[in-house]
Amino acid sequence: MQNPSLTHRYVRVLTIAGSDSGGGAGIQADMKTIAALGGYGMTAITALTAQNTQAVQGIHAVPPDFLKAQIQSVMDDIGVDAIKIGMLHAPGIVEVVCWAIDHYKPRHVVLDPVMVATSGDRLIAQETVATLVRDLFPRASLITPNLDEAALLLDQPLQSIDQLEGAAQGLLAMGARAVLLKGGHLSGDDVVDVLLQAHQPAKRFASKRIASYNVHGTGCTLSSAIAVGLAQGLDMAAAVAQARSFILQAIAAGASVRTGHGHGPLNHGHQPIATMLLPA
Repeated sequence: MQNPSLTHRYVRVLTIAGSDSGGGAGIQADMKTIAALGGYGMTAITALTAQNTQAVQGIHAVPPDFLKAQIQSVMDDIGVDAIKIGMLHAPGIVEVVCWAIDHYKPRHVVLDPVMVATSGDRLIAQETVATLVRDLFPRASLITPNLDEAALLLDQPLQSIDQLEGAAQGLLAMGARAVLLKGGHLSGDDVVDVLLQAHQPAKRFASKRIASYNVHGTGCTLSSAIAVGLAQGLDMAAAVAQARSFILQAIAAGASVRTGHGHGPLNHGHQPIATMLLPA
């Protein structure tokens, strides 16, 4: 029996991703981001990693049936306004996520096709890539690959800003509904990302590069921030713009902070926003 005096609810974002024991990426970065932007975060963990600022030392997979149990537990009780998806290391894990999307029909799904860590460590099995593309790309509202991931998916080198729009078109042709192709791995003073949605002109987002060694978890942070924006009711372009603003500030705020001996985290808590409430 529901209490009639409870008249509001939180903006709910579920992250389905791996755990980073070092706290800079994965589930940990997602939860910090969701909270900082005024959302209520929930988790379904796909894998545990032994990880720090220098490398990934080990990955312990969560069985698909237990991932399904986590998702059901959250969705059947709390529900979601958006889902962010990160590391999916095996085909069986991808299949569970596809089932969840089909069963619960969330309005917004942001997929960060995590394949390689900032340190260069491979985080996804080769046989998983085909399953991810075939089954999950068409179910996601947006995919957010970086340059290395897009090059792997398209089997071609991407070395200039002029290639970004064509590469995004290629990813749409693989079944994606919308693509945010991140150009941060290119050299130059500016960072350019390209948003391409089906049947719409491409939109470029450009910003000055911020010099920082602390860039661990940038992809996780950006995709989570986009999911929060969509959950809050922003359209895709506005959600991307808000997320880019957040991550740029988080990079700048964390640039002078030493954490560990490798690529440190962003400063996710640089300017937290009050939790947003919606009518129940």
